[in-house]
Amino acid sequence: MAGSTRVVVIGGGFAGVMAANRLTQRDDVAVTVVNPRAEFVVRLRLHQLVAGTHDAVVEYREVLADGVRLVVDSVTEIDAAGRSVTLAEGGVVAYDYLIYAVGSGSAEGLVPGAAEFAYPMATLEAARRVRAVIDGLPAGAGVTVVGAGPTGIETAAELAEQGHRVSLACGGALGAYLHPRARRAAAKSLARVGVRVIDGPGSKVTEVLRDGVRLGDGRTVPGAVTIWTAGFGVPDLAARSGLATDAVGRLLTDETLTSVNDERIVAAGDAVAPSGVPYRMSAYTAGCLGAHAADTVLRRMASLPPEPMTVFFGAMCVGLGHHAGIYQLAGRDDTAIGVYVGGRLGAKLKALTYKFAVKHLVNEAGKPGSYTWLGNNKRQQLLAEATPERAGADSA
Repeated sequence: MAGSTRVVVIGGGFAGVMAANRLTQRDDVAVTVVNPRAEFVVRLRLHQLVAGTHDAVVEYREVLADGVRLVVDSVTEIDAAGRSVTLAEGGVVAYDYLIYAVGSGSAEGLVPGAAEFAYPMATLEAARRVRAVIDGLPAGAGVTVVGAGPTGIETAAELAEQGHRVSLACGGALGAYLHPRARRAAAKSLARVGVRVIDGPGSKVTEVLRDGVRLGDGRTVPGAVTIWTAGFGVPDLAARSGLATDAVGRLLTDETLTSVNDERIVAAGDAVAPSGVPYRMSAYTAGCLGAHAADTVLRRMASLPPEPMTVFFGAMCVGLGHHAGIYQLAGRDDTAIGVYVGGRLGAKLKALTYKFAVKHLVNEAGKPGSYTWLGNNKRQQLLAEATPERAGADSA
């Protein structure tokens, strides 16, 4: 419409869609989402795609507000001075404000042999490749999952439930975020479905072989397929475009999620590092950051100062197959406490996270501005305590 403020959102994941939907509460905003896929990826279900129990996608018409323009393409460059983005398929899209929500993927340059013999699963395309490989395995063939964060644990459990012989190479503690009590419960649940957990000193994978992996203590774990879930990386779009980033490429912003280079660029999701100290990755975090990024833009449009972002992480949920899960409660500093919900009730709570992660987007599309979350007055204390090492560390 004539006189509209043009907002381009790069990335159509949880953060990007939440931001786009929230922006539609003003009818003088023209929102364009640029995303390389025509389907919305329910990323927290990718382990189920690998196991063949869910396709991990929904149609954008189900989650994106009416009136938001979807461009299926990739952005190759951000021209901050000219306020435009260049598309891979040709053409330029101009903006008045830009929301940078490009998401994350697997880390590159992992260990010897990983590029040749390991299968990442952090994107829809990668997870589909893994699914095809798993489908082609002979009966009894071993599968090695590398990485014992939520994705690794959930993938190992799902595959074991499908009857595969699964080894989980933790590279340290099983579920490092979990409280020791919850960790012991998770280990029992994994053993119950047949996952061989390899944790503790010496369990880090130092080489991926054609038929297995080699660990730091010299042991070799045989397997027909190695699935890589460890590590974290973000697209280099911000760095290539001359914007300030942290050591791994996340866009550096202030606490309002505004780029330190340009107040017309606001960021959300996995690829943002507010004050150099990123938030913990999750679909919940992405939704909160996306909503706040939109609020920052809307406040600037209204000539109001943007407010700092704050979010309280009350829990983290890890699936252990269809019949068990761990709902780990946390303190206000995002540190796990000794209280958790496990077993079948934990599995039911995990199932609810799948439902509500998408439902929050649908609700915001129907009633923009309605999404709310709890703030955390510990953020400033955490920033004061953060070390340079933590500020550049992987938040996965």
